[in-house]
Amino acid sequence: MRIPDEPKQGREWQHISHYDILENMAAEISTAEYRALAELRYLIRKFVGEGDAVARAAGLEPQQYLLLLALRGLPEGEEATIRTLADRLALKHHSAVELIDRLEVHGYVRRSRSRDDRRRVLVALLPRGEKLLEQVARDRIGELRASGTALVNAISALLENGRSSPGKKQTLGSSKKRKESRSE
Repeated sequence: MRIPDEPKQGREWQHISHYDILENMAAEISTAEYRALAELRYLIRKFVGEGDAVARAAGLEPQQYLLLLALRGLPEGEEATIRTLADRLALKHHSAVELIDRLEVHGYVRRSRSRDDRRRVLVALLPRGEKLLEQVARDRIGELRASGTALVNAISALLENGRSSPGKKQTLGSSKKRKESRSE
C-alpha cells in the first residue's frame, strides 16, 4: 500500500506495509471494544431490518427504497446516472438497470438520455416515488431521532477505547488530519 506524504511541489510516496498498519493498532482488542463493536453491529442490523419492514409495508422492496433514497440524497452536483446509482448502492450496472426498470414500471422514476451525451442515461424521481420515499424516510428519521443515541454511544465507545488504549500509537488517519490542520 502506498500513501502520499504531505503535498509538495511533486508528489512523493512512501510505502506502508501491513506490518506498519498493524503496528499502529493496539496489541490486544479489549473486551469493551468487542462489546462496543458487537453492539454497533447489532444496532445497525436492527435499524436496517426495521427499515426493510417499513419499506415493504409502504409497498416497496428494500432495494427499491434504497435506490429512491440514493437518488433523492445524491450529493450536490452529482448527476443521477445509472452508473452513479449503481455505485452508491454497491450494485453491478445491470442489477441497477433491473431495479430501475421495476421502479419505472410503477411510475416511481423516469429515465431520460443526457442532453450532453446521449449515451448517458439519467434517472429522475417522480412525485409518486417521492411520496413513498418520504413516507419511509420519515419513519427512519424518526427512529434515529428516538433511539439513535444508542448508535452514537456504541461508536463513541469504540472511538474512546481506541484513544485511551495504553501504548496505542497514533493512527495514520489522525496523523494526516493533524498535518492538514497545521498547513492551514
